[in-house]
Amino acid sequence: MSKLGYNQWILATTTILVGLNLRPIMASISPIIPVLIDAVGINNQTAGLLTTVPVAMMGCFALLGPRIQSRISEYLGILAGLLAIALSCTYRFFVDSVLLLLITSLIGGIGIAIIQTLMPAYLKRMTPENASVFMGLFTTGIMAGAAISAATASPLEGVFGWNIALSIMAIPTILAIILFASGMPRIESSRNGYLPLPLKSKNAWLLMLFFGIGTGAYTLVLAWLPLNYTQLGWSRDASGALLSILTVAEVISGILISIFIKKFTDRRKPLFVILSLILVGLVLLIYIPSKLAFLTVIILGLGIGALFPLSLIIALDYASNAKQAATLLAFVQGGGYLIASAFPFIAGVLVDASSDLTGAWIGMIIGVLLLFSICNKFSPRNFVVRY
Repeated sequence: MSKLGYNQWILATTTILVGLNLRPIMASISPIIPVLIDAVGINNQTAGLLTTVPVAMMGCFALLGPRIQSRISEYLGILAGLLAIALSCTYRFFVDSVLLLLITSLIGGIGIAIIQTLMPAYLKRMTPENASVFMGLFTTGIMAGAAISAATASPLEGVFGWNIALSIMAIPTILAIILFASGMPRIESSRNGYLPLPLKSKNAWLLMLFFGIGTGAYTLVLAWLPLNYTQLGWSRDASGALLSILTVAEVISGILISIFIKKFTDRRKPLFVILSLILVGLVLLIYIPSKLAFLTVIILGLGIGALFPLSLIIALDYASNAKQAATLLAFVQGGGYLIASAFPFIAGVLVDASSDLTGAWIGMIIGVLLLFSICNKFSPRNFVVRY
């Protein structure tokens, strides 16, 4: 095998492993919400905050991405982000209150935000011709991490207790630190300033809104799907397993996007299919949640799992170099995650007020219909972002 091929495989493995660690801090919460209610006295609004806080931190720190990149290399920034996640997960072994749980969500969210902002620029610098492929692998790793933590949180809690169930994902984070530090080249980013955020570009705002609503669907399902089924009489383990099945479907669709996305110069064609899947899944979730549970979560997973990476890939399409990639991805992810962070909390308010999630799913359907309208504007010839 050539050295180039070897490096490409190392980059692919490391990219997936880094992504693997960006969702367990959130995905491990939802399957054991009933346990946390008894153990530390949280309510549904607070449970929603445990997802909202890290997502909001992703947004806030993503907006600072270009400034961060101008001061430290992507390499060091990614390592710092991984360290923050490792510390956050490890400290959950010792927490015994809602406040400390929220603090770990805050620290972990900062680490996730730094990585998600700098990783696209690092991949663009490492492999400019295949950045979209590696972005697909990166987001596939993200969803795989969610699947693993969702599937294991409740069984681990049953055997070892909730502290270990929430802290055990520090292990793959430490592995990611070791592999990234030893296997990835320390490419220095440019220190000659940074591009300002494209605040005056209408199309940049559309990309940000599209990413925000689409990611809102992801965070909403991640935070509340298990509770939706426990309210229908499913066990905690079974409800967590449904979330795991959904995230496995997300991983599969993410891999398919990575493989086939280069065949579609007009991204609107796959986007319409993806949004249709999400719409069908939400309708099934409202009207036939139990009888078609497995079909529902698979359809939702295939749609959401493809939408998340494709939203980032589309944004990356409108950046011609690493500096543009950093500033556009910072703007799109920063504003987008701030929008998405509201979804789990609002759903928690609705659950406390009405005792079910129907209102949240209906609101998400309205959001998907808006995405159809925005998607139609993504012409490969006429859609341009001004920097």
